[in-house]
Amino acid sequence: MSNKAKYDQIFIDSFSVTADQLNDKFVYQCVPAWDSVGHMGMIAALEDAFGIMMETEDIIEFGSYTIGIEKLSKYGIEI
Repeated sequence: MSNKAKYDQIFIDSFSVTADQLNDKFVYQCVPAWDSVGHMGMIAALEDAFGIMMETEDIIEFGSYTIGIEKLSKYGIEI
C-alpha cells in the first residue's frame, strides 16, 4: 500500500468519510468526527502507520488534510 493510500485510509477510518471528500477543503472540524478526540485518534493512527512520533507543535498545526501532508514530509514521509 502506498503512503498516499495509507494516509487516505486513516482519514477515511478516523472520520467516516469517503476518499472523494479528501482535498484541500477537508479541514479540522469540517465533519463532526474531526473534533479534538478524533484528531488525537487520527494522529495516533498516523504515528503507528508510519512509525513516527510527531512533535506537539506539529500535532497542533495539523489543521487540514493538505497541511498533514506537509507535516509528514518533515518526518521523511512523502505522500
